Amino acid sequence: MIELKIAIGCDPNAIDFKAQLIPYIKELGHEVLDYGSEDPVYANVAIAVAKDVAAGKADRGVLICGTGIGVSIAANKVEGAYAALVSNIYQAQRAQLSNNANIITFGAQVMGVELAKCLVKEYLSNAYDPKSRSGPKVGRITEFEKQGK
Repeated sequence: MIELKIAIGCDPNAIDFKAQLIPYIKELGHEVLDYGSEDPVYANVAIAVAKDVAAGKADRGVLICGTGIGVSIAANKVEGAYAALVSNIYQAQRAQLSNNANIITFGAQVMGVELAKCLVKEYLSNAYDPKSRSGPKVGRITEFEKQGK
């Protein structure tokens, strides 16, 4: 497996959750960039992670809040950031394989940390292939994003 640089952040609802994920991601052989967890405005950490993932300072991102919804919405406002809220293994696989999501999100108050570890492992072990049948679909998303300028 290729070592990836993973940006991770959360809001105060997920401090302990994130603290358990960081060593696990490192065990998988990846570098972790911790963006903190103290800011109660979840959008701030989500935007910071999304900006750096979109800019290539990190390969992928993991964001956590109470439900995973807020950080997903906030991250998706950053051009070049594609955040997918995942809650099962199939979604974690398809976030990469079908959608080229460079960030996954989930909620610390709606799932256990052991499930989150499985989701992170599955997400990080898959790679998007632009030549797959999903290529034109993902291409349309990025094309539309660029038209908005």
